[in-house]
Amino acid sequence: MSIKYAFSRPTAAPDEEYTMIKGYLQAGYDGLQLKWSQYTPYIKEPERFIERWGQPPGIASALITGGTLLDDESKAQLRELFRFAEKVGTELIIYCHSVSRRSITSDHIARYAGIFEEMGKEAQQRGLRLSLHHHYDQPLMYRNDFDVFFDQLQADSAVGLTVDTAHLVKSGIEDVAEVIRTFAPFITNFHMKDFADNDYRILGRGNIDFTPIFEAVRKIEYSGWISADEESGGEIARGMQECIDFMKSGLGE
Repeated sequence: MSIKYAFSRPTAAPDEEYTMIKGYLQAGYDGLQLKWSQYTPYIKEPERFIERWGQPPGIASALITGGTLLDDESKAQLRELFRFAEKVGTELIIYCHSVSRRSITSDHIARYAGIFEEMGKEAQQRGLRLSLHHHYDQPLMYRNDFDVFFDQLQADSAVGLTVDTAHLVKSGIEDVAEVIRTFAPFITNFHMKDFADNDYRILGRGNIDFTPIFEAVRKIEYSGWISADEESGGEIARGMQECIDFMKSGLGE
């Protein structure tokens, strides 16, 4: 089991962004998974991103984005991101599918799999991996939605899965470990975050029992990225350290 640890969180001001980008390696992470606002100012000029931040290992290991992929404009935006990602050394494109679950049926979800497969193949041609990030009130919300979507794909699909612990629980899926075991062939990334009182918490401060989750990660012999997706709104440096300590302790490292 070879795990690479990443950190991700929204930043509200330039000083927060600076603290995160300059501190992730020292805190013990292998990379960052950047939110939309942290890279979009540079998307048409990737050399400006490199000039601003340099090229430390893993600085843009993953880029988090979203859209519908239901029209040419949305697909063109993703292709533009592919071009930026190639230049800055990205491995994963983490895609949040911005379509409300309330407005669709299982037939829609099955059709979406083909669209993601198409875009995933384009990503592969550029040395990238497209990973679908399920969300509350997005197409992969309920447990059966995962079956419907991934039943359309082969285990060697061009589309990966980002498993988000808090979004599963928020969506009513309590057995996170079962999801990990069942969809292991597709998992390319984890977003680890805690949840309590309908809000996100620093890892270890919420109500999610991570013991079976970490056990499932070990059982499937997962190798790849595991990111602390820290959206509690707390102080950055403290959150970075608490999360990496929690993940490494839980996974026996």
